[in-house]
Amino acid sequence: MAIFNSEFRDKLKGKRVAILATEGVEEVELTKPKKALEDAGAKVDVIAPASGIKSHQIKAWDMTDWGGTIKVDVELSTASPSKYDALHLPGGVINPDQLRTDPEAVEFVKTFFKEGKPVAAICHGPWTLIEADVVRGKTMTSWPSLKTDLRNAGAQWVDREVVEDKNLVTSRKPDDLPAFTKAMIELFSHAAAHNAAA
Repeated sequence: MAIFNSEFRDKLKGKRVAILATEGVEEVELTKPKKALEDAGAKVDVIAPASGIKSHQIKAWDMTDWGGTIKVDVELSTASPSKYDALHLPGGVINPDQLRTDPEAVEFVKTFFKEGKPVAAICHGPWTLIEADVVRGKTMTSWPSLKTDLRNAGAQWVDREVVEDKNLVTSRKPDDLPAFTKAMIELFSHAAAHNAAA
């Protein structure tokens, strides 16, 4: 699955991106976007609540079973949204289900929307957006099982590989990663440049 396109080289140079995740994150939905963001020049931090961290790592999910471990760069309790230009929320069923019950994680996500910073979410990632009450009036996609949840929270759900609505980009599943990553880098580059100039 080719993710990075050479046209993106240095597109995010000087930008900082937060990836919020915890135990049970879908491995490829974190690792592949992270690599693409870094290849585009961004400084990327994996941020996790202390409850999900063991030996500075979180355990990932790999489609149908437990996968590898992912290094955590910053513990959520010490992370400040003001230090980041953009946020990525990977999926996996377990990961966002835990994050949406963590008030600190929900507030972290909410702050990006309050400050008008760009956010990308894939698969089950939008569960945390629902809890943060930031999806009302937005057109989005997700893993199909979130369709009713998103509609009940006021979003318009559509079945497309990637959906952009202002400062939010969403996708459905790992197969969408090439389109998702391209849209994410484009969004982060424009919005981050705008934020930096503001």
